[in-house]
Amino acid sequence: KNISDFSLNVTDCTQVVVPEEVFFTVAAAGILENMLVLIAVVRNKNLHLPMYFFICSLAISDMLGSLYKTLENIFIILCKMGYLTRRGDFEKKLDDAMDSMFILSLLGSIFSLLAIAADRYITIFYALRYHNIMTLRRALVILAIIWTFCAGSSIAIALFSYEAATVIPFTILFPLMMFFILCLYVHMFLLARSHAKKIASLPTSTVHQRTNMKGAITLTIFLGVFLCCWAPFVLHILLARFCPHNPYCACYMSIFHVNGTLIMCNAIIDPMIFAFRSPELWSTFKKMFCCAR
Repeated sequence: KNISDFSLNVTDCTQVVVPEEVFFTVAAAGILENMLVLIAVVRNKNLHLPMYFFICSLAISDMLGSLYKTLENIFIILCKMGYLTRRGDFEKKLDDAMDSMFILSLLGSIFSLLAIAADRYITIFYALRYHNIMTLRRALVILAIIWTFCAGSSIAIALFSYEAATVIPFTILFPLMMFFILCLYVHMFLLARSHAKKIASLPTSTVHQRTNMKGAITLTIFLGVFLCCWAPFVLHILLARFCPHNPYCACYMSIFHVNGTLIMCNAIIDPMIFAFRSPELWSTFKKMFCCAR
């Protein structure tokens, strides 16, 4: 809807349409996979740790993104069938609710990744005091603050999304938070080796250091996948706001459906990374499917 008639008249790019069956299949797979992650963490008491709680927060964000696209497609289908109109008051409120869910998913993912990065930072550089610094109670408080802030921000942005004063901070938040997380990871990897040498004389320090670095590498993969899946859509928002009539911008916005599919692919890829990079989580999955003790 952000591609105006003028843009369509001045560009030769045709809109790329992803079949609705693909949308529903990818969205359903993302929801189911992340549900499995949540169930696995709840069932296995060994996973009741701050890191896995932050991972659950990321899984919830991924589920919200897939659920948003599912509801959006259902809304579009009902409009095509004539059960709903695009200009009614009820439809406007429904659209605002879905937009709020989408923004909540984006903000939840960003702040969950930030929490995971901070958790890995503490694990690497304050390994001996980690359990005193990052307690389960503090992790829950952090998550409560994150989701309260994200919920309030998503409602405000959805209600005032047409105001430039709201859209500009929102579009700035994404690259700013990603830059901050990247700097945090660069700092971790540059100093981790020298820090490991200082504690090399301690018992089992090598094992703990390897485990911590493996966790940092895993979460770096999360960050890379997140950027690849969400950045195209955020770029679409920027172009739709600042150059909707430019033919080059309109040409990029013609792949809107592809960018939406990438967001849902993020919800599918993240649980796979969880499973293959975490032996404890993988073992829990096998027990869930094989019904083994």
